[in-house]
Amino acid sequence: MSGVALTLAKKRARAAGFGTNANANKYLNQDYEALRSQCLSSGQLFCDPAFPASPEALGFKELGANSYKTRGVQWKRPGELCSKPQFIVGGATRTDICQGALGDCWLLAAIASLTLNEDVLARVVPSNQDFGSSYAGIFHFQFWQFGEWVDVVIDDRLPVKDGKLLFVHSEEGNEFWSALLEKAYAKVNGCYEALSGGSTSEGFEDFTGGIAESYELRKAPANIFQIIQKALESGALLGCSIDITSAADSEAITRQKLVKGHAYSLTGAVEVHYRGGLEKLVRMRNPWGQVEWTGAWSDSSSEWNSVDPSERPSANAEDGEFWMAFSEFVRQYSRIEICTLTPDAITSDSVKPWSVCNYSGSWRRGSTAGGCRNNAYTFWMNPQFVIKLDEEDDDPNDNETGCSLVVGLIQKNRRRLRKDGEDMHTIGYAIYEFQGQTDVHLDKNFFLTHAQKARSETFINLREVSTRFRLPPGEYLVVPSTFEPNKDGDFCLRPPELYIQPEVDAGFRSLFAKLAGPDMLISAAELKTILNKIIAKRTDIKTDGFSLDTCRVLVNLMDVSSVLCHKLSHKSLTGFPGSPKCMSAIYKKNDLDNSGTISTPELRLALKEAGFCLNNAIFQLLVARYADADLTIDFDDFVACLMRLEMMFRMFKKIDAHNTGSIEVDLNQVSQTQMFHRSSQWKCLWFVHTSSLSLCLFSCLFQWLCLTMV
Repeated sequence: MSGVALTLAKKRARAAGFGTNANANKYLNQDYEALRSQCLSSGQLFCDPAFPASPEALGFKELGANSYKTRGVQWKRPGELCSKPQFIVGGATRTDICQGALGDCWLLAAIASLTLNEDVLARVVPSNQDFGSSYAGIFHFQFWQFGEWVDVVIDDRLPVKDGKLLFVHSEEGNEFWSALLEKAYAKVNGCYEALSGGSTSEGFEDFTGGIAESYELRKAPANIFQIIQKALESGALLGCSIDITSAADSEAITRQKLVKGHAYSLTGAVEVHYRGGLEKLVRMRNPWGQVEWTGAWSDSSSEWNSVDPSERPSANAEDGEFWMAFSEFVRQYSRIEICTLTPDAITSDSVKPWSVCNYSGSWRRGSTAGGCRNNAYTFWMNPQFVIKLDEEDDDPNDNETGCSLVVGLIQKNRRRLRKDGEDMHTIGYAIYEFQGQTDVHLDKNFFLTHAQKARSETFINLREVSTRFRLPPGEYLVVPSTFEPNKDGDFCLRPPELYIQPEVDAGFRSLFAKLAGPDMLISAAELKTILNKIIAKRTDIKTDGFSLDTCRVLVNLMDVSSVLCHKLSHKSLTGFPGSPKCMSAIYKKNDLDNSGTISTPELRLALKEAGFCLNNAIFQLLVARYADADLTIDFDDFVACLMRLEMMFRMFKKIDAHNTGSIEVDLNQVSQTQMFHRSSQWKCLWFVHTSSLSLCLFSCLFQWLCLTMV
């Protein structure tokens, strides 16, 4: 299925309730209930074929098959490790998450915060799972993945070394929910090693679907303690860390037992009466399950003796959890991450709802991967999104006016690519004030003459860049990009209410006129002769010449009404304001470097001048279909591209006689469009005859043709 077709299918599925937490999509099409029933009927414990208990599930480098760290690793079920395994003992608590031999403290800090909110935890860890009579060796968990929830099935074979769980484990030796949750998350990301290193906010978002923000504590607003308190009260998840200055600092332990470069959960924020005043305190959690702060307000420290017993928390165990003064916290830690829950995850009526939208896009080399603003020539090629802000903040205690918004840019599936030698791109975005048509892709002239109104805090190689802004009401253009141009990747943009450019603009202008001879009919052979005769006179345009096959395609595409005659009639060609001369003028005008060919950025300018307003997905496919390896387009390919564009939307208009914006096509009509193209590829069409197709959905057919027809 093409990119736009898949996007449209997902939009329809979401509209029908699929992909929500209550109706999560089945990851890899594995149905938990069906698989569990099969296992119970057969009396066999589940073995997951999609994530087998093999070296590949562990990792590819440090945890690869030949690594000393994985020597002697066995896969065992909980029943092989203890006599009476339990899924959850006495409720899921922060002490159930103790780090093993994997550098995923960021993930475990997120899981620890998850246990503070039973409603949120229940969204990730479905109920009614245990090792009782219904046990079948199969469990499932739900994660948010770039705009939709997925239900992930696993078997309960866990990696074990020297008789102990290799990775996360509970202090209770017979409790396994956290280890199984970690395995499910490893499956989504390709393997366990893919989880090594990351930001706590990544785990927060995948467990809640919320939007995460990051504050540098040395630059945090004056009311950051109140922000923390309000966040905890609203069920938000919080994490924090201490920056490192060198690789040697990673997980180095300070004199007062804080770990640098290590992810902690922030699980509480209170004020206690202390020596005639109020002392602000925060509660921290180390996923290691040990190694605690030894300074003021630590477990059993003397400061607690001056606090009324009714205000004292019970914090004496070496469980990785401790309190510290907020002022000390700000001095010791570098940053804090706060993940605000989406409206569907908020159960309290006291929390003001807010809106969030998820939109997917992609960067593709040569077409929509223009790089950051430093690349003036290509920056405009990046995907563009228009947002509208019209509701100002109404906080009576706030003297500033404007509309608050958080814009998050997430790059998709990069952890899965680690085994192929790839990692996170360096990403960011710019925001511009914008007034005008929302269906226009702005060209480089706009960005050369307009300064950005706001931007992401930095370009960084993390999964997400997220920043909070306050802007005056109005319309704004968000341009997400990689730092360098020509980096392939997929992304998810999450702003407030968003206007997306229409999938299709059918207002195309025709391009040919007066190619016919005396009979007013042009065969493919005649067309080939005419086009090559005309183009041969041009020494400033490079082309290999129009082939007969190409001209047959052009004829067949044009003559929809009588395709069997293999000729273009006068009627077929009327309405085209252009000619080969006109097309060459457009082509030459946009050959900005006078190379005789046009580059992919120049192609977009040329298509725009020819009257084609295309969305990013279609333009990406045009580049894939027509550009050479050096991302240039010869004139003959340029003409074929324009003709194909024109014809597809002519066909739509002809069938949509009443301008309803949607059509019904039967198998015969679709077959006519395919008759003179590779019949063996007919089976690739994904829609069913007599299904109702919107104009946008019909463009998906066009995209398929772009890649398959010759």
